[in-house]
Amino acid sequence: MKVEETYLKGCFVITPKVFKDERGYFLETFNEKVFSKETGIQTNFVQDNLSKSSKGVLRGLHFQKGASAQAKLVQVIVGSVLDVCVDIRKDSPTFGKHFSIQLDGLNKKQLYVPRGFAHGFIVLENDTIFSYKCDNYYNKASESGIIFNDKTIGIDWGVPEEEIIVSEKDKNLVTFKNLFQ
Repeated sequence: MKVEETYLKGCFVITPKVFKDERGYFLETFNEKVFSKETGIQTNFVQDNLSKSSKGVLRGLHFQKGASAQAKLVQVIVGSVLDVCVDIRKDSPTFGKHFSIQLDGLNKKQLYVPRGFAHGFIVLENDTIFSYKCDNYYNKASESGIIFNDKTIGIDWGVPEEEIIVSEKDKNLVTFKNLFQ
């Protein structure tokens, strides 16, 4: 497995080693010992989530506040997404900066999103299956988010805004500036 830190401290792209033959393929999706050695992060994933979405669906930008904050290890099983994370750690030198990467069922890359980040993705193919491991349990009372089209952050989702499908809940998220007022 190849582990590379992004320009956002603590955020890593992980490329697993894929073994292919005439039967298909095999890969190790997570190994705590290797992950810890390569990143310096001790983690204990306690919840796995899976979503299936149609092309154009945007989920995000979400995060959990306070003691319910979550680090996530995300990947696409089938299909493809543009995955985005935003550093919302006030004391970070990259506060307000974002990182994006295409994750898909072919490249099998993963993104480790640390606590203190908002996270979202836009689906680029129909029937995309997205998987994520979380190091803390979901707590509805602690959920929060930033509106996907926030001008301060300036994310290029690669899809015209009129073609993006967003839930009513996500359409009503606050701006980055309002989040910190």
